[in-house]
Amino acid sequence: MGNNGRVTRPASTRAARLDQVCAAAVEVARAGITEVDASDVGEHLQAVAEGERLVTHYFECRLAGYRGWRWAVTVTRVPRSRNVTICETVLLPGTDALLAPGWLPWQERLKPGDLGPGDLLPTPPDDERLAPGYLLSDDPAVEETAWELGQGRARVFSREGRAEAAQRWYDGDHGPSAPISTSAPAAARCGTCGFYLPLAGQLRQAFGACGNFYAPDDGRVVSVDHGCGAHSETLIEAAETSVDEMPTVYDDSAVEAVAVSRAPGSVEGAEPAEPYGHS
Repeated sequence: MGNNGRVTRPASTRAARLDQVCAAAVEVARAGITEVDASDVGEHLQAVAEGERLVTHYFECRLAGYRGWRWAVTVTRVPRSRNVTICETVLLPGTDALLAPGWLPWQERLKPGDLGPGDLLPTPPDDERLAPGYLLSDDPAVEETAWELGQGRARVFSREGRAEAAQRWYDGDHGPSAPISTSAPAAARCGTCGFYLPLAGQLRQAFGACGNFYAPDDGRVVSVDHGCGAHSETLIEAAETSVDEMPTVYDDSAVEAVAVSRAPGSVEGAEPAEPYGHS
């Protein structure tokens, strides 16, 4: 075996020197932008050395909808020649350029509510949220299903999928930090409500379904520490109203004594009796 030491020179880390002839060829670089009108090419921004006798000129782009983009024209020349030629011309985004959102697979673009009637959403075979139904699980509800040979589900929630769903529910509109929950009385928590239906398995410890017809979360999964104003034990005591009775006051000076009967002999016996308005 011979000497297997380094046979190539290490790459130089020294910055490329700006070639003055290529750097001065601003108009040559500008003339190389032929894809658009001359009015769409703005001011010269800078010249950057890319290598030996290789320089890129940057120009402002004035195309509508391309704010922050720049024309980049790379020029070069052969040794001992002052004739500059164009290598390539491209349109590149700058630091403040307006860019389209990054591409995402369709599975990652889906949002809650995107699935409509008739739509099909296939689940990948390697979905980490699911596990084969015959595998042992730490959830008693899954264990019970696995024993139903021939009738159990092919896949069930995995530990990762269950934790992801629990965190999503807890942080969502049906968790303790929802506006309706924070504005409800401190004691009005779903875990103590008579309309609260706990889930099965390990999720029973933290989640259940609301069964109150009048509650905004009716038919939805809520956390045990969620709350609203429709708690089963919410009682509003009616304010007691009392009316003070005024005391009865008699003024003897304003009372006129009136005789309601006649003295004996004041009338004749044959005279008919006068009605007094009472019997």
